[in-house]
Amino acid sequence: MLKTALSRYINNFKGFRREVWILALITFINRAGTMVLPFLSKYLKENLHFTYGEVGWIMVSFGVGSMLGSWLGGKLSDKIGFYKVMVFSLFTSGVMFFGLQYITSFWGLCFGVFAIMTIADMFRPAMFVSLGVYAKPENRVRALSLVRLSVNLGFATGPVLGGLIILGMGYQGLFWIDGSTCILAILIFAYFVKEKKKITAHEDESTVLLVPKSVFRDKPFWVFLFVSFTTAMLFFQIFTTLPLFHHEKYGLSEFETGLLLSLNGILIFMFEMPIVSIMERKQVNRIKIIFWGAFLISLSFYVLLMDVWVGILGISIVIVTFGEILSFPFSNAFAMGRAPRGQEGRYMALYTMSFSLAHIVSSKVGLEIIGRFGYATNWFLMGSFGVVAMFFNLWLQRLVQTEKQ
Repeated sequence: MLKTALSRYINNFKGFRREVWILALITFINRAGTMVLPFLSKYLKENLHFTYGEVGWIMVSFGVGSMLGSWLGGKLSDKIGFYKVMVFSLFTSGVMFFGLQYITSFWGLCFGVFAIMTIADMFRPAMFVSLGVYAKPENRVRALSLVRLSVNLGFATGPVLGGLIILGMGYQGLFWIDGSTCILAILIFAYFVKEKKKITAHEDESTVLLVPKSVFRDKPFWVFLFVSFTTAMLFFQIFTTLPLFHHEKYGLSEFETGLLLSLNGILIFMFEMPIVSIMERKQVNRIKIIFWGAFLISLSFYVLLMDVWVGILGISIVIVTFGEILSFPFSNAFAMGRAPRGQEGRYMALYTMSFSLAHIVSSKVGLEIIGRFGYATNWFLMGSFGVVAMFFNLWLQRLVQTEKQ
């Protein structure tokens, strides 16, 4: 029975082109090295002694840079091709990470974090477009899940290694490793993957016909973007407010926080690909799947209100992880499937920008609420935002059904 289960699990990973596996590999290397992000708010608060408000503004700079980078990355992917954008983004941001550790002033960090994220997040829409080119139409959702799996495997190993590096080398070691892994990842990509300029035809011709010519007139897509923004805003609390909560409420160390965050990646490694494969085989409506993902993410914050036992942190991580599994792969797929031929970069830019905006709002609003009213108020409001996302998801469902009539 165990052998059969293992065989079925492995079958979920079959049928991908070599380029998709290379993309997954470089994503893993890059994300395993992205050790700064989970500890950035702690580094700014505890090492550089900024106030909650100042930490919030630096994280806003992070998000604004991410938004600008996402927009530029999508625009340039349509104009000069995703390949050049990916190589430039990872190599340049890797070099810039080396220098970020030497900036300690508030305004210097605001500008430095903004500049790095502008360059670094040009990579994301370009990478999504590349999957549309290198992945076969019939397994494009699974390809998205494979890359997400690499992201989460990276996050599973990264925080643990990051916590150990902080204990052994201090925070400066994180910046050196983060920059080095960016450069290593893109060197591997440039060596093994050749540029492919021709964009393959969309497999879902009915979707292409339904979508207006301009993304700005695509009302269902904008409702979808709001849902994506809201669920991402909640999810990003994991990297901004939760590490502070772990330490201030329960006295957890960086290493213990890293272990908790790694649980998220381990669960995704075990369950995301099988769940995605089952949903795709049964042809479950993607919008309905995203709805239940929003429900679970919302629930994970209401659970944190029962903060009388440290184990509740693990329960919350498990719930938010399954919400993430249902929300993010299928929202990626919805955005890609919605884009008309030749406008993939624009659509994926707006999709990734919704995540960048979520990062701005998540960090600033979350830290401000905590600073003024405490953690319990923040968890309640975040859970309530998730309920709002669920209602917008129902609206999206009706809009898409109306289109098909």
